Amino acid sequence: MNNRVANVASASKVLNFKWAIAAFFVVACSLLVAMPHAGAKELPDFTELVDKFGPSVVNVSTKARPRQAQAQLDENDPMYEFFRRFMPPGAVPNPSNPNTPGNPNAPRRKSPRTVPPGTAEEAPLRNLGVGSGFIFSSDGYVLTNAHVVADADEVTVTLTDKREFKAKVIGADQRTDIAVLKLAATDLPKVNIGDSDKVRVGEWVMAIGSPFGFENTVTAGIISAKTRDTGDFVPFIQTDAAVNPGNSGGPLFNIKGEVVGINSQIFSGGGGYIGISFAIPINTAVDTANQIIKSGKVTRGRIAIEMMPTPITDDLASALGLPASPGVMIKTVEEGGPADKVGVKARDIIRKVDGSAVKNNIDVIRNISSKAPGSQVTLTIWRKGVEKDYVVTIAEAPADAAPVASKKDDGTPFQEADRLGLVVRDLIAKDKIEQKLTLGVIIEDVDGPAERAGLQAGDAILALNNTEIKNAAQFNQLVAKIDSKKAIALLVQRGKETRYITLKPDSK
Repeated sequence: MNNRVANVASASKVLNFKWAIAAFFVVACSLLVAMPHAGAKELPDFTELVDKFGPSVVNVSTKARPRQAQAQLDENDPMYEFFRRFMPPGAVPNPSNPNTPGNPNAPRRKSPRTVPPGTAEEAPLRNLGVGSGFIFSSDGYVLTNAHVVADADEVTVTLTDKREFKAKVIGADQRTDIAVLKLAATDLPKVNIGDSDKVRVGEWVMAIGSPFGFENTVTAGIISAKTRDTGDFVPFIQTDAAVNPGNSGGPLFNIKGEVVGINSQIFSGGGGYIGISFAIPINTAVDTANQIIKSGKVTRGRIAIEMMPTPITDDLASALGLPASPGVMIKTVEEGGPADKVGVKARDIIRKVDGSAVKNNIDVIRNISSKAPGSQVTLTIWRKGVEKDYVVTIAEAPADAAPVASKKDDGTPFQEADRLGLVVRDLIAKDKIEQKLTLGVIIEDVDGPAERAGLQAGDAILALNNTEIKNAAQFNQLVAKIDSKKAIALLVQRGKETRYITLKPDSK
């Protein structure tokens, strides 16, 4: 009996102990749920940022006049031979040739516009593409990618409140892929500019843009890497925020609502987002934009050297007795240039620029190009086992956008294109003999209205309206005075063909 009582008492104690343990776990779990985890953070809420800065992000749509001829001319047509001779090569589609413009399977290439030579009416504008941008200043300056507005004849910027503006392209820089647009408006909502040098890998970022034309689309992710070298001039910010075609030119915001980058590229095998995208650091973009706004161009530095195209291999470094992380080798030094003046020589090894080690050519180019002409840079040079610092004064680099050299062979500068899009020169003896010319000018370069009308470099202009052309100075004076509202006629000779071509100049 006593044993039974003892067993009951023992069982009761065990039961009470189990209930106590269960109660302890219930209370503990409740406390764990109620208490925040040490070091844990809530996921970011981007709603306030979108409400505040979304209106400063814009849609950028572009249009251009088609460059491919549309009409098919039969080879038996009486005008076929004329157009074949007079228009640029490939401008007249031939149904039997799969590579001619007009064939949907033809490879894309720049070719003459749809308007045949001599017609005053221009071809209608057609949609070229869609991108993104953001308002840089409240007085109407907008930043986007240069590739978004490339080849555009008309750029339209649409705000979130559906207001549309015809934007003027102030300038574009191909190296950094930055373009500046200007809207005729004031008191616009602008973004806050951050410091891209302070971004940290792993921090949250938000992208707003128009992927595939879907305006004001918001995506988020983190900074995946900094100063990502893709071989371009710009050391990109890498992010996993979803970016697709149409996001180009849009801002990349940090969690503070500051723009730290401009979405520019994606890494993709099929054209869509697969988890890796690249943004131009905003510090680089702002420096470029400020130069474009101030002077319409970007000024870069140079020291007049050419580097070896291939990196220094381990075997070469060992053979030359170079230490680890050897640097880059100079191929040639321009005589009389900044580097030559201080004693830098071909086959020297650049180890550092202003104390920073260089791994490849692009490191040197970025460091030197970013400096203002007249400033100085210190090159740490290795030569035959001896390392020495050379202080070089930076010179101004030629503009990247120039389609031709800054000077002719005789040292005189090239002309700016006139209101017709033409650059012309006086006749030389060769022109007079080969083309049997006694008066007129020769077209050196062509763009704008003249290009759309079918004119080409090498054509001779004999008259403007009823005035015979004697030299380039006279022609430029006549073009400067013509009425932009009226079409003018140019008497043009190409080979043995002579014909009047009518076109309208660009406005003053």
